[in-house]
Amino acid sequence: MLDSERIMLLPRAYYSAPVAIFLASTCDTVLGRLAANSEMAVEPPQRDAWLQEIAILKEALHDLPGTLFLEFSIPRMGKRIDAVVVSGAVVFVIEFKVGENRYTRADLDQVWDYALDLKNFHQASHNVPILPILVATEAPMSDRLLPPPHDDQVYPPVQANRSGLRRLIDIGLGEYQDVPLDGVRWGTAPYHPTPTIIQAAQSLYAQHSVDAIARHDAGARNLRATSARIEELVEQARSSGSKMICLVTGVPGAGKTLVGLNIATKRRDTNGPTHAVFLSGNGPLVAVLREALTRDEVARRRSSGERVRKGKVGESVKAFIQNVHHFRDEALRETAPPIDHVVIFDEAQRAWNRAQTSAFMRTKKKMPGFSKSEPEFLISYLDRHNDWAVIVCLVGGGQEINKGEAGIGAWLDAINAAFPKWHVYISPELTDSEYAAGHAIDAVRSRPDTHFDSNLHLAVSMRSFRAENVAGFVKAVLDCEIDAARDAYSMLSRRYPIALTRNLDRAREWIRQHARGTERYGLVASSEAQRLKPHAIDVRVNIDPVHWFLDDGCDTRSSLYLEDAASQFDIQGLELDWICVNWDADLRFAGSSWSYHIFRGDRWCGLHKEDRRNYLRNAYRVLLTRARQGMVIFVPPGEASDPTRSPAFYDSTFQYLTGLGIPVLMK
Repeated sequence: MLDSERIMLLPRAYYSAPVAIFLASTCDTVLGRLAANSEMAVEPPQRDAWLQEIAILKEALHDLPGTLFLEFSIPRMGKRIDAVVVSGAVVFVIEFKVGENRYTRADLDQVWDYALDLKNFHQASHNVPILPILVATEAPMSDRLLPPPHDDQVYPPVQANRSGLRRLIDIGLGEYQDVPLDGVRWGTAPYHPTPTIIQAAQSLYAQHSVDAIARHDAGARNLRATSARIEELVEQARSSGSKMICLVTGVPGAGKTLVGLNIATKRRDTNGPTHAVFLSGNGPLVAVLREALTRDEVARRRSSGERVRKGKVGESVKAFIQNVHHFRDEALRETAPPIDHVVIFDEAQRAWNRAQTSAFMRTKKKMPGFSKSEPEFLISYLDRHNDWAVIVCLVGGGQEINKGEAGIGAWLDAINAAFPKWHVYISPELTDSEYAAGHAIDAVRSRPDTHFDSNLHLAVSMRSFRAENVAGFVKAVLDCEIDAARDAYSMLSRRYPIALTRNLDRAREWIRQHARGTERYGLVASSEAQRLKPHAIDVRVNIDPVHWFLDDGCDTRSSLYLEDAASQFDIQGLELDWICVNWDADLRFAGSSWSYHIFRGDRWCGLHKEDRRNYLRNAYRVLLTRARQGMVIFVPPGEASDPTRSPAFYDSTFQYLTGLGIPVLMK
C-alpha cells in the first residue's frame, strides 16, 4: 500500500505528488489539497473544473511513472499552469479548457507561452524536451502526431480532447529514451524570471515584490541590493530630516525602471509618510505603462467578480505614473511643496538644459526670463519641503537622443551650485565617459556630503535573458572597436541570434519564424531614416505606442503587423522579444568611424555639430538594445538610379557588420 505521507506539497504548486500516489488518492483528497493551498477562495466553477481535470488525469496517467504538479506557478506571468507531468525524460505542460469543444489560437498561445517560460527561466527545464498540450475536453478530434520540436526542444502546442491526452503523452515519451528526470528535483529547481518592463509593472502594481518577479542569479543580484539600498536611504532621510539625491546608473535593460517602479509601488499610499511618485518625460513609456496597468487591473478585478469601470481604475494609475512635465507645471502654479517626499525621475539624463527650458517657458508658458535648467527647477520644487525629501535619478549611459537633453551633469551642476545642504549618493560608474558627467563629477566630489556607492549601479542587462552582454556588443559596434565587437558577438551568438539581410521581406520572415506564442516583435528605425520609404517604411508617420506595444496581431496598428516602424523616441525604455532594425543612410560606416547625415529637401546633408552626432549614434544604441531574444538588421541594397539611395551609402555599413561575424540570411 502506498504511503500517502510521501505526498510532497511544494510552494510552487498547489499540489504535487508522484503519479502513483495521485492515482491511489481519491478525487476529494486531491481537491482538498488544491483548495487548502489556493491563494483565493475556491468558487463552485473552479471546484468543478478541478474535479473534471483530476478525473481526466487519473485516466490519462494510468500506470505512468513520474511526478504530477497541479496549479504550477509561473511567477513572471503571474499565472499557474493547470498541470505539469514530469515523466521519463520529458516535461508535459497541460492546459485544460473544461467544457470547450474547439481549440482557439489564444488558448494554444497560452500553453505555448507556459512551455517557453519554463524553457527560458526554470533551471531544470533548460535542457529537456517540453511538450505543451491543450486539452479542450469536448472537442471532437485530437492530434495524432507530434510536430517537429524547435532547436531548444520545445514542441509547438498539440491538441487533445479528454480521451486523446494519453496518446500524445505516449508519443512524446517514445521520442526520447534518455535517463528519466527526477520529478522532485525538477519541481524544486530555481526559477529565474526576467519579465518585460510591462509585465514587471503589472506584477508590482498587483502588490508583488521585486523579488517575486526578478531573476535570482548572481549576475542580476544587485537589482535587489540597489532597491534595498535606496529603501535604506529613504528611511535615513526621513528619520534624520535630511534631503538626498541618489543617482542610479545601469547598462541598457539592467532594471533601472524596475527599481524605480518597485520604490513607487511600495510607497504609493498618498496618506503614507513616505509617499512616492514615479515620473518620466518619456511620453510613450508613460502611455503604454498606464494603459497596460489599467487593462491588467480591470481584468484582475473583474475576474474576481468585482464590477469596475476602466476609467475609474485609470485615474488611480495616472497618480502612480506621472509625466514629469505635468509634475513640473504643478510647481509653476503654486509655492507649496509637492505632496510627495520621494520622487523617482526615470531617464533623468533626458531632462532639459537651461536653454531648452528657458525657450519652452518663454514660448509655451509665457514666462520670459526663466533661468533654471529643468533639473535645477525640479530639485527646487522638492527643496520646498521643510523637513526631508529624496530624489532618485535613474540614469542610462549614452541615452540622450534629442535636442536640449542635458545629460546627468546638469543634475550635479544644479546640486553643486544651488543646494549645498543636500546629501549626494552617486554610482561610481558616473565617472565613465558614457555617462558624460564630465566636470560636474569633479566639482561635486569635493563636497563632504557626497558618497560614491557601488550598490547604485546595475551592471548586467536583464532585458536579454539569453545573453547579458548585448549592451557591450552594441557599445563596441558603435564605438568602432572591431576586435571587441567580434569577441562580444562570438560570446552571445549561440544564445542570442542576430542576422543580417538586404531584403526586408526576408527579415520579416525571419522574425515570424523565430517568434512563438505571444512573443512580441516589430520594426524599428531611426527618426532620421528618411529614405526607407521605397521599402514602405515612413518614419514621418507617428505610431500610436499603446496600440503598437499592447494590441494583438489582428490590429493593423500593432507591432505584430510588421508595417509601422517605431523610432528611438517611441521605444526607449520599452522592449520587444524580437526586432528588425532598419538601418538607413543617416549613419554610415566610414572605414574606422561613422559618417553622420540628415535628409533635407532632396538630398542627404552632413551633420557637423557634435551633440547632433551623439544624438544620432545614441538613437542606434537605443534601437539595437531593444530586443530581448534576438534581432535581424536590414541594410537596404540601395538603388544606383536614385541619388538619395546610392548603394555606396549602405554597402560599407553592411560590410562592417558582416565583418563582425554576423551571418547574412540567404534569399
